[in-house]
Amino acid sequence: MLKTAALVVLAIIAVLLVVIVTRPATYRVQRSTVVAAPPALVFGLVNDFHQWAPWSPWGKLDPSMKQTYDGPTAGVGASYFWSGNDKVGEGRMTITESAPPERIVIKLEFIKPWEGTNVTTFTFAPQGEATQVSWVMDGNHTFMSKAFSLFMNMDSMIGKDFERGLAQLKSTAETAVRERAAAAAAAPPSIPPVAPALAPPVVPPTALKPDAPVTTPPAPAP
Repeated sequence: MLKTAALVVLAIIAVLLVVIVTRPATYRVQRSTVVAAPPALVFGLVNDFHQWAPWSPWGKLDPSMKQTYDGPTAGVGASYFWSGNDKVGEGRMTITESAPPERIVIKLEFIKPWEGTNVTTFTFAPQGEATQVSWVMDGNHTFMSKAFSLFMNMDSMIGKDFERGLAQLKSTAETAVRERAAAAAAAPPSIPPVAPALAPPVVPPTALKPDAPVTTPPAPAP
């Protein structure tokens, strides 16, 4: 009886291992939204990690989170390190590609609570006066993450964060557009400079009568 039960348990474990091993080796999470703002404006909010605070879906999960910026202010080489509570963990983001105002690629490194490296891509496509923003994350599954994916769908788990982040990015960008429009409307109209008056040209006396004969004074009487 015990031997039979042990064999059943081993069979279940074997089947479970096979299921885990045959899970997809990679995963992708993708979300998009349309923002009523020009691509250059939205691009700037992503290309500079200092501009992430108003819209990042993870920034408010730990008010005391440690944040460090390294490299250039924006663009390729800009880096952002964070370390916080269990909700945000610890990791680093580094911009590896920046093509204004169309595409940004970020190397995303997780350190805690688990280690992993993913690639995050933002694309910005003009749609009239608006911009379609797509946020994509591609990653590789480890054995543990494959097992985890049996009980938790990566797309639904991370996709919710992407949706919240894109909604906040949309709000931030569209607020900036309204503020700029209000500032432009309140600014006094610019008055073009008045060109200085030109003095009349000076005409030499000889040029007044070019055909006048030249007279020679008479010689004195002897």
